[in-house]
Amino acid sequence: MARGERRRRGAPADGARMAERAARGVVLSLALGLSGRWFLAWYRARRAVMLHSAPPALPPNSSSPTVAPDLFWGTYRPHVYFGMKTRSPQPLLTGLMWAQQGTTPGTPKLRHTCEQGDGVGPYGWEFHDGVSFGRQHIQDGALRLTTEFVKRPGGQHGGDWSWRVTVEPQASGTSARPLVSLFFYVVTDGKEVLVPEVGAKGQLKFISGHTSELGDFRFTLLAPTSPGDTTPKYGSYNVFWSSNPGLPLLTEMVKSRLNHWFQHRPPGASPERYLGLPGSLKWDDRGPSGQGQGQGQFLIQQVTLKVPFSVELVFESGSARTGGSQAPEQLAGSLLTHTLESHAKAFRECFEKTFRLKEKGLSPEEQALGQAALSGLLGGIGYFYGQGLVLPDMEVEGSEQKVDPVLFPSVPLFTAVPSRSFFPRGFLWDEGFHQLVIQRWDPRLTREAIGHWLGLLNADGWIGREQVLGDEARARVPSEFLVQRTAHANPPTLLLPVAHMLDGGDPADLAFLRRAFPRLRAWFSWLHHSQAGPVPLSYRWRGRDPALPTLLNPKTLPSGLDDYPRASHPSASERHLDLWCWVALGSRVLMRLAEQLGEAEAAAELGPLAASLEAEESLDELHWAPELGVFADFGNHTKAVQLKPRPPQGLMRVVGRPHPHLQFVDALGYVSLFPFLLRLLDPNSPRLGPMLDVLADRRQLWSPFGLRSLAASSPFYSQRNSEHDPPYWRGAVWLNVNYLALGALHYYGHLEGPHQARAARLHRELRANLVDNVRRQYQATGFLWEQYSDQDGRGMGCRPFQGWTSLVLLAMAEDY
Repeated sequence: MARGERRRRGAPADGARMAERAARGVVLSLALGLSGRWFLAWYRARRAVMLHSAPPALPPNSSSPTVAPDLFWGTYRPHVYFGMKTRSPQPLLTGLMWAQQGTTPGTPKLRHTCEQGDGVGPYGWEFHDGVSFGRQHIQDGALRLTTEFVKRPGGQHGGDWSWRVTVEPQASGTSARPLVSLFFYVVTDGKEVLVPEVGAKGQLKFISGHTSELGDFRFTLLAPTSPGDTTPKYGSYNVFWSSNPGLPLLTEMVKSRLNHWFQHRPPGASPERYLGLPGSLKWDDRGPSGQGQGQGQFLIQQVTLKVPFSVELVFESGSARTGGSQAPEQLAGSLLTHTLESHAKAFRECFEKTFRLKEKGLSPEEQALGQAALSGLLGGIGYFYGQGLVLPDMEVEGSEQKVDPVLFPSVPLFTAVPSRSFFPRGFLWDEGFHQLVIQRWDPRLTREAIGHWLGLLNADGWIGREQVLGDEARARVPSEFLVQRTAHANPPTLLLPVAHMLDGGDPADLAFLRRAFPRLRAWFSWLHHSQAGPVPLSYRWRGRDPALPTLLNPKTLPSGLDDYPRASHPSASERHLDLWCWVALGSRVLMRLAEQLGEAEAAAELGPLAASLEAEESLDELHWAPELGVFADFGNHTKAVQLKPRPPQGLMRVVGRPHPHLQFVDALGYVSLFPFLLRLLDPNSPRLGPMLDVLADRRQLWSPFGLRSLAASSPFYSQRNSEHDPPYWRGAVWLNVNYLALGALHYYGHLEGPHQARAARLHRELRANLVDNVRRQYQATGFLWEQYSDQDGRGMGCRPFQGWTSLVLLAMAEDY
């Protein structure tokens, strides 16, 4: 019995030990679980800022003067009215500022960076070939400036180049001859050497310099002349030399130094006062070392004289003058005139050969529009280098870890920009549309741009949708848009020019695609997996705004369509039609590419997904809304939302009845058309007819100026999204989607099927409406615009917008 008692008493003791062991196990499991989640969060954060391990799509040192000498120098500062730089992490930069003296009390208005509201305009490139030559016109009040540049190959460092800046009265025959100052500057970004040689009265004879990438070089600012001849004109000179204050501060530094009065005294004329820079080459604001070389140098020459006049700046590479051969003649004066005209003639001939607008019977005005559209896009190509801010995706098992943004590695980006004045940086979904135009003109530029974008891939295959690289770019971006989130995608429009490369069969394109394929595949794989939706083969844009009481409909910025109406109450149950279509297109393009390259393993992996997404049954099941008669998003939605004034808060969202519930989203517009826009429907599909019905309905999407982004019958049509947020994708006509619609109509208009004739007719009518309106607005304002009113056709949004609005050129050429 004693033993039994001990056993009975031992039982609780054993149970306690077991419970203790269990508790320790729970604690250990909890600790391991917490540490595991911490480790996973740390691992994700680390991968977010690791560059992808796949081989680069571009050859080593592809931006160097050794590999691509003709692209080393360029107008790669699209946010300034006129400037050039090298494709280098530490570039040599040049630029132009100007000011009309004596027109206003105090400091004259100094023009330098393209601004939306500075009163300058219209302005833009008449010609720009993307490589060697450009001519731009700028209207500034009573002044008309013409800026021209041309490059000449030679040596091992990118060759020579010359500028000509001509300033004339805007109105011909006027007797007014205002006094104007031009400011030509050179900026170094590191330990590069500049040695100015000054002549009489503050005039620089030349600037000698040396950098590791450029070798020896010399700048020469020639004496001003009358436009069109060699008659010299009297100019007054001022010069300023300091350490580089930082590129975003150049304008303010010059403004702050324009505080000395000088006399402009041409022989035989009355003197005039003007504000000028301190008139010496005293090295100002030197760094602690006495050289200022850690920051780089800033050297600026001011020349002031009466209009009209021309001034030429010549850059000569030392290596183009070595090797025993005779030094080339300086690219100035009559030789510069002849070279500029020769390049302009070659541009016009190549333009017609490429796009055949004259052959197609388009008017001279339409041909000029096409040339300006292409030139503005090419003149908006920039080269950026720096570190972006990234917020890693830290959601682990439904909970999100709080982390701060981290710096992405320093990377270069060679890209076109949507707008020199408002969006002078790289945008991922814009760039695919940009390259559709550029590719027709110069496929090498497209390979360079796509290769650079693929170089931004992180270890998971993500690319940030906005690229804010370098101080100049960062200074122009609101703080809330600086950080890119690794959970957020963007439409993979770079696959549009990739598909065009596949169709063209150019050996150079195919060689590039072979190198780029691992990165393209990784990017698409990330999109497919990271944006997966709530049910198989569905997709959902991550990154919708939260349902704040001040927002009519939370935005979906990652989609590129910003305020286009989605489900009224964001949830994880959403299925987004446009994203499904982008993934379907991507699977087809990657599958074709894998097969063409003989990538059997990749083709085997992509094949089932492409086949599943190609089946219209899948699209129908997920996105056909029988009650609406169109394809649609799906989510927690009600139409009974509106903004109402609620003092003192202002406009607030009010939700009425019916209450939100899971249903198809009634928001007829661009999203509804995506299966048609991306040509995913069979020409015999029963859904193609309804697509054409809503497209052609004047009460819905059809307008005399192009297709509306949102149906006129929608309760969201032209509605602001908040008190301070006007409508954006809620009715306005956008060129990029209209171009896709034209391409789809042209495609179905050339395929046998029940809707062939109707598609062909709608193509003709839509093309005429779109092109005619863009031409009218360009002739009236001198600008291409971000969007156009569906009510009266007027240009809206920012300008100039020579990003995807340049697709009007391909519409005129009927090149889809």
